[in-house]
Amino acid sequence: MCVEKVSYWNYFFEELLHRAKAPMIFDFDDAIWHFDVSDANKGFGWMKNPGKTARLISMSDLIFAGNQYLMDYAKHHNDNVVIIPTTIDTDEYKGVPFQEKEVICIGWSGSITTIRHFEMAIPVLKALKEKYGNRISFKVIGDQNYYNAELEIKGIAWRKETELEELAKIDIGIMPLPDDEWAKGKCGLKGLQYMAMNIATVMSPVGVNTEIIEDGVNGMLASTPDEWVRKISLLIDNPELRRKCAENGRKTVEKSYSVKALQPIYLHYFKSLTEQKN
Repeated sequence: MCVEKVSYWNYFFEELLHRAKAPMIFDFDDAIWHFDVSDANKGFGWMKNPGKTARLISMSDLIFAGNQYLMDYAKHHNDNVVIIPTTIDTDEYKGVPFQEKEVICIGWSGSITTIRHFEMAIPVLKALKEKYGNRISFKVIGDQNYYNAELEIKGIAWRKETELEELAKIDIGIMPLPDDEWAKGKCGLKGLQYMAMNIATVMSPVGVNTEIIEDGVNGMLASTPDEWVRKISLLIDNPELRRKCAENGRKTVEKSYSVKALQPIYLHYFKSLTEQKN
């Protein structure tokens, strides 16, 4: 009963706007209709009511879905759905000039709620450390409490003021994900941030990641631990491949995922909707 009351108040104001016939757009980039609570947020799990997602979609005039998986769900509740991918401000996330370094930094950026995804890569990182020793280092951004003595990793907190500076220290950015229903709703934000920063990127081939990455051209896709080790090793051993993937990754973001590229599309839909309502 408590969950139902929380759910109602969560969309109370949207309900009022809907009844007033105000133009409403629902924009989502996660599979929020699935009940997914991280260890860090267990205490707030009772507040989540995934069922409200369907109601918000049904009462909206237009839905922006971050990928096909989200669109397929939204279509069950509303026909007015379009895919608009995650958008990166390439004026803020600027490409860092490529450098050949003696020590290659393999990095991950996330949060305390997604550190479990990083931990999927621990066996891979251990294998790489055994193979390359002091030629590589690791960076974790987003969980200041994370610590791995064997890999000499001390996580740092995510801070807006230092995010770009910390990302710029990474040479190979990783985005491991489980192949589950929640992950399929992800829209590749962290991978796109790496790519925008001119960082060679390796992603799990889950959901939209397979659309973002052309394997070996603008980044790498890796499934099994052996494949992760092999793909990252290629980038470590071959600076030109690392440079190519980094530079092509930046071009991909500029062309298909940047604010500048998607601004006309947003404006088109905003204008169309307001004209319909008037």
